[in-house]
Amino acid sequence: MTGPYTLIGADGEAYRSDKPGLLGGHRRSRIYGRLDCPAALRALARGGYVRHRVYFADEASAVSAGYRPCAACLPEKFKAWKRRKLRTPSC
Repeated sequence: MTGPYTLIGADGEAYRSDKPGLLGGHRRSRIYGRLDCPAALRALARGGYVRHRVYFADEASAVSAGYRPCAACLPEKFKAWKRRKLRTPSC
């Protein structure tokens, strides 16, 4: 696959890039992870995940766009996210 690529920016909007994304995500569940994530690859193999697949240039863009780390391929980052979420009171 060659560019241009469509990535999601920190503002959550799609943009074109000459470089592919380093992370993948799922638009509906708002999760991001590695491109080789076993859970994402299983979902992609089933076919339902493809329509909602998004890509990010970096982790900062994924987080700024409101996505959380994948528990399967980024377990330590997911645990840290979960701890922060539990400490943050919801209004």
